[in-house]
Order: sequence, then structure tokens, then C-alpha cells
Amino acid sequence: LKMAAAEPGAAPGAGGSVPVLFCFSVFARPSSVPHGAGYELLIQKFLSLYGDQIDMHRKFVVQLFAEEWSQYIDLPKGFLVNERCKVRLVPLQIQITTLGNLTPSSTVFFCCDMQERFRPAIKYFGDIISVSQRLLQGARLLGIPVIVTEQYPKGLGSTVQEIDLTGAKLVLPKTKFSMVLPEVEAALAEMPGIRSIVLFGVETHVCIQQTALELIGRGLEVHIVADATSSRSMMDRMFALERLARTGIIVTTSEAILLQLVADKEHPKFKEIQNLIKASAPESGLLSKV
Repeated sequence: LKMAAAEPGAAPGAGGSVPVLFCFSVFARPSSVPHGAGYELLIQKFLSLYGDQIDMHRKFVVQLFAEEWSQYIDLPKGFLVNERCKVRLVPLQIQITTLGNLTPSSTVFFCCDMQERFRPAIKYFGDIISVSQRLLQGARLLGIPVIVTEQYPKGLGSTVQEIDLTGAKLVLPKTKFSMVLPEVEAALAEMPGIRSIVLFGVETHVCIQQTALELIGRGLEVHIVADATSSRSMMDRMFALERLARTGIIVTTSEAILLQLVADKEHPKFKEIQNLIKASAPESGLLSKV
């Protein structure tokens, strides 16, 4: 790709903003980022500038124009913006196929906003509590990290007492609808082998949907547990799941998740997982609404 060059000029001092030329496909747009910005901020800026044209099902490489080579090079590890520069986002040629394979070592469970105040409002809330309990027990048996959020707990209450959060890696309050908080991103960065997120809770069309879209935007594979997520309206829930499935997110069930994670009758935890799922999923109508 041939990109327009940035105009020469002195870089601002530390603490200010730095001019950056953001190039994608045939486009080049001047903008700026805070001094010391790194990879994540550059990606966010690319998404804000070109989000409607970026295919989130593809992997990308960020490259920096290197004057010494007179061409683009892959962004150096630990790169921070400290002077005027030119970067570009390059899609890899191979489109990712979402296979949906799960292994305990590369999976994290996300439990979203299963709070007391939602109990009377969310359809089939008692049933999704039961399935969430089963999933969290499975996570403990298999050593899978669990991240839990609570939406404005001061006003909406804590996670319901029936759900045992023993051993959860994080339990975080939030006001943002998405679970992708700075603390969550930091925790994921500390687990470099993580590839898959198993996501469940409420509400399907708000916090679950926004979390899922942010996660796939970061290159993670997302599995939404259909029998462990609901909304106040089944219409909202149904269309959210349909929309998410079209974006490549995997809509599945708790039993499928747990058995996929053990994978083999000879797995040392198979019997315990089998005992968890012997009680069939509640006949609530949840799955008939997908």
C-alpha cells in the first residue's frame, strides 16, 4: 500500500498529544494520540476512524513507517508514541474461521450482572441462576478463571446469594454496560494463552451483547451460553442472539460447553462434570426462543 507521508514537524513534549497519520486501505487520516500511547490506544483510534470499514473477523497487524528503511515495519514490541509518526493497519490475507474449540487452559468464564434487583424483572431468572451455578462449579473443577461484574451494585444489589463466587479471579462493580473494563483487560493481558471467553448473565441485548462485540473486536472467540442468559423481553433476547450469531459469535448451551471442555470420558474430572449436568436444563422455554 502506498500511503501519504506525514508533514514534518517537531514532536510535542511529554504529557501532550502527538500527531499521527492513521492509514488503512486507500485512506490516510491525520489525528493525534496522547504522548506515550501504545498498541491498545492505536487500535482504539483505528476503530474510531475506520470502524465501519474494518472486518472484525480478520486478524490485523499494526505497522510503523520507518524512515531508516523507507518502508513500513511491524510495530516494535513495547512501542510508545513519542514523536510524529505514520502507522497503518494491515489485514492478514487469511480470514479466520471460527471453529469453537474449547480447552480449559485457553478459556475464561465471564459472569455478567447476575444481581438481586434483576430477579423479578428478567424472564426465567431462576433458571439462569441454576445454569450459572452449574457453569461456575464446572469452572472450579477444571481450574478455569472466572470474571464477574455487577452493574451499579449500590443501586442494583450484589450478585444473588445462590451463585457461589468462591475462587473468582475478579468481582468488579461497573457502570459501563460492557464487561470489558480496564481491570478486565489487564487480567486478560496477564493470561497470554487465553483464546476463548464463555459469556453468560444479563441482559442479553445490552451487557451481554456489548461485551461480546468488544471481545471479538479484540480477537477473542466468544461463546454465549443460551440457557444462561436472558432479558426482560424475549423479543430483545431473541434478536440479540440472532445478531450475535451472524457476527461469528458462538451461541451454545451449558452442557455443550462443559462436555467440550472435558472432551474425553477418561478426563480426570469427567465424572464430576457428568454429575453436574445429570440434572437436565430447566424446561423454561429459553432454548425454544433462540
